[in-house]
Formats: sequence, structure tokens, C-alpha cells
Amino acid sequence: MRKLLLFTIMLVTLCFVPAQAADINSVKALIAKQAIEMGVEPAIALSIARTESGFNHNARSRHGAVGVFQLMPSTARRMGLNPYSLSDNIKGGIMYYKSMYKMFGSVELALAAYNAGPGNVKRYNKTVPPFAETKNFVSKIMKDYTYLKANPDNVIKSAKAASAQKAAAQKAAAQKAAAQKAEAQKAAALNKPVAVQHTVTTQKAVQAKVQPAPELIQVKEVAAKVEVVDETPVELEVEVKALTI
Repeated sequence: MRKLLLFTIMLVTLCFVPAQAADINSVKALIAKQAIEMGVEPAIALSIARTESGFNHNARSRHGAVGVFQLMPSTARRMGLNPYSLSDNIKGGIMYYKSMYKMFGSVELALAAYNAGPGNVKRYNKTVPPFAETKNFVSKIMKDYTYLKANPDNVIKSAKAASAQKAAAQKAAAQKAAAQKAEAQKAAALNKPVAVQHTVTTQKAVQAKVQPAPELIQVKEVAAKVEVVDETPVELEVEVKALTI
């Protein structure tokens, strides 16, 4: 009976450990992905989460901080996030660190502000406050951060590769869209009707074009006509005159 009990305990333990490891890896993957999307080095985000909760979203502190990044519910609410949601907790933790980094411009001071609050960092002339907990917090994370930068975790490699692939796909899609737009503009330009200039012609201008040019009579022809007139009989000439009168 005792052996059976020990065997059952071992079996449950063996089943639980891989499941727990898989859960931690999924949390780490989410952290790395979110950090890259927000422009934060995933190594520092992972180091904060490891120190704060050991990647355990069910972690709770005596001060009331919750989740993977040990967010205070009031801080999360100010950011419009739910600290009890895993994705919101991760996003909120990274957002808070990023805001502290922008405020102080230093990883160490950002970590100190993350732990002790920005007010304490300012109170001590923008140095790490002399609190044992804060000093240990900053020291531990910096050590882990330095190690992860030199020896990237597999989740960091995977997240960066996925991010690079996504960026390449977006770039290719943008280039394709630009090429299609250029082709469409080119086709539209080729099919555009040519503007025809209409010339308004006045009636006088038309008549001027229709009227024949004056006939040029050579001197010889005039002389011939005169001679013909002179040869006209007198009777005919009188009759013509009479008709004219």
C-alpha cells in the first residue's frame, strides 16, 4: 500500500512538472513578444518577471501586488488595464517599466522606480534609494539581464525571429501595394482621353475660305478680249446699248 502511494505521488509529480514548465514557457513567450512589440528589450522584461513572480501569474504580495509583473491594482487601473488578466498584467508591467525608463533614462533607476516608486528615486537625487529590498531588486535583475543579453533565452530568439518575419511580410505587402498603385495610375494615364482644342470659326472666316482667289489675267488675254470686242458688228453694239437704256 505504501509503495502504491509513493508510486502515485511520483506519477503526479512527473505529470505536474512538464505541465508547469510548459506554462512558464508560454508566459515567457508572451512576455518576449509583448516587449518587442512595445520597443522594450525582452531580456529586461523577462528578468523583471522572473524576479517579481518567477513567471507565476497567481503570485500575490503582502503589499497587494498581483500577477507576473506584480502590478498594484491601482496602478493597473490608471493605465486602463486589468491586473488579473495575464495579457494585461504583462502589458502593464512592461508599460510601467518603459515609462520609468523614459522618466530617468537609466535601466537601474527605472528598476529602482519600479520597485520603490519614482518619488523615492527623485527624493534621493535620482539615485537608487538606500532600501535593502530595492537594492537587492535592482542588483538581482541587472545580473539576470546581463546574463540574458549574453546568452539569449530560446523564447527571445523565437520572438525576435517572428518579429523579423512579420516586419518582412509587412514590408513586402507595402511594396506590393505601392507597385499596384503605380500600375493603376499608369493605366489610368494611358486610358485618359486627349483634350481636343475646339476652334470657333466665324461665318466671315468660312466665307473667306470658300470664296475663290481672284483670277489673274495675263496681258495677252486682255488684248485678245479687246480685239474681240472691237470686231463686234455696229448693229449688235447699238442693240446692246438700246437694251441697256
